[in-house]
Amino acid sequence: MNDKVKNILEWIYCIIIAVVIALLIKYFVGTPTIVKQSSMWPTLEQNDRLILNRLTRTFGQMPQRGDIITFEAPSNNATGLLQEDVENPVAKYEDEPTSWWGKFVYYVLEIGKESYIKRVIGLPGDHVELKDGKVYINGNELDEPYLSDDVITEPTGVLTDFIVPEDTIFAMGDNREGSKDCRAFGCIPLDKIESKVVIRFWPFSKFGKVD
Repeated sequence: MNDKVKNILEWIYCIIIAVVIALLIKYFVGTPTIVKQSSMWPTLEQNDRLILNRLTRTFGQMPQRGDIITFEAPSNNATGLLQEDVENPVAKYEDEPTSWWGKFVYYVLEIGKESYIKRVIGLPGDHVELKDGKVYINGNELDEPYLSDDVITEPTGVLTDFIVPEDTIFAMGDNREGSKDCRAFGCIPLDKIESKVVIRFWPFSKFGKVD
């Protein structure tokens, strides 16, 4: 093998290793993202750049109430829950790939995959009530200082009074009137949570931790 071919192969090996390392970091550690919708306004605005912490998924950590998370969009995000689902209000995931290549493209490369950014409101076992324009957790009104003063929390589906099932969370957007969230499609299984939002790095004037 001459030196020219050897150098080309070495470059190819280096590129492959770099790509693999980058994919591993993106999937298991963290990754940047861009806010594309207004469902988390005023906390997050469209085109904000964020850093996502994916160690929470890697180690199977339970999110805390108030955390801003990303999760895989359910397959019933357009139709929402039906009345018969209220006893087990869990979002449905029925269109996932089954082949190893399809899973790699969808989950690792994230091609064709849609994710939502919302705030954790209810944890497993919580009794959640949406009434009088407010949120009640286990009978107590939830303090939500991150909301605008004029925000009213109304049901957007069949969920008004329910228990968050085990191994799921209930999440909503801060822009309650402009958010398609768990009120419509149900609680999110823990294994569908992708990451926790930790830092906004753009616009630079808002750089810092996101609460």
